[in-house]
Amino acid sequence: MTSESQLQAKRPVSASLAGPYGHPFHPILVTVPIGAWVTSLVFDIASHVVRRPGFLTQSSEWLIAVGVIGAVLAATVGFLDLFAIAAGTPAYRTALVHMTLNLLVTAAYVVNFLWRQSDYTGGASVGVGRLVLSALGIVVLAISGFLGGKLAYRYGVRVADENTQAEGYTPGRDRSGTRPAG
Repeated sequence: MTSESQLQAKRPVSASLAGPYGHPFHPILVTVPIGAWVTSLVFDIASHVVRRPGFLTQSSEWLIAVGVIGAVLAATVGFLDLFAIAAGTPAYRTALVHMTLNLLVTAAYVVNFLWRQSDYTGGASVGVGRLVLSALGIVVLAISGFLGGKLAYRYGVRVADENTQAEGYTPGRDRSGTRPAG
């Protein structure tokens, strides 16, 4: 049986900002910082392997900036999803930890970006301290991503209810009244 708080967590606070029912914007937006930051770490590591690493060092710096901008956008709609979850529930507590970890990771990448600005390496490999900070950021991001998956796949936050999901497995007409191709 679905409780009222479960149903509330499935509905967007603002469909125009957080995404329509059953199709939230937060999961697609998080791909930007994840992809940018993972790639920046790959470039940081590669900067220690190639002969002229300046292009990798500079690219990594830009990827960190892109990731921070993406994280701010993802956090904005993530806050809206958080407001849909009833306070005091395990889902809410999980969401708070997920949010806190993501904010810490974003802050670490802001620091990492500024650290790179204050001591531009002039074509050298990324410093070990900066590389370690990026690697730790990815580890914490992975833990937070696990919690985000738990919110969606275990607690069903912003996931369509089972009756709506069942439409995708019912042969015959779809919601628009047309017969599916096939």
